[in-house]
Amino acid sequence: MRHFCLISIVVIAFGVVLTSRPMTGEAGHSSARSAAELYTKHCASCHGKDGQAKTVKAKFNHARDLTDPAWQEKANDERLFNTIMNGKRKMPGFSKKLSEQEIESLVSYVRTLKKQ
Repeated sequence: MRHFCLISIVVIAFGVVLTSRPMTGEAGHSSARSAAELYTKHCASCHGKDGQAKTVKAKFNHARDLTDPAWQEKANDERLFNTIMNGKRKMPGFSKKLSEQEIESLVSYVRTLKKQ
């Protein structure tokens, strides 16, 4: 009987661990959606939903227009990652709020904002 109880506890604990982990789709669609959600939650108030930094808060904080093709070409992924991680000027760093993987997904998302 003791073995049955112990096995039950292990099975339940394993199930909790599995269900608490985020699942991603075959083509990573879930991570793309998460990057958009992360952007909306942490970035859009300054950079705008479309990345153009046309909000009142953006003007006050001199937030960068993330859609600017010249800036997109000049700023490499490492620079974007480090800026999101550590902050720059009035922009706060997100190293304590976001994982490195989430920050990498934000870098990729910012790249999708580039004007053609």
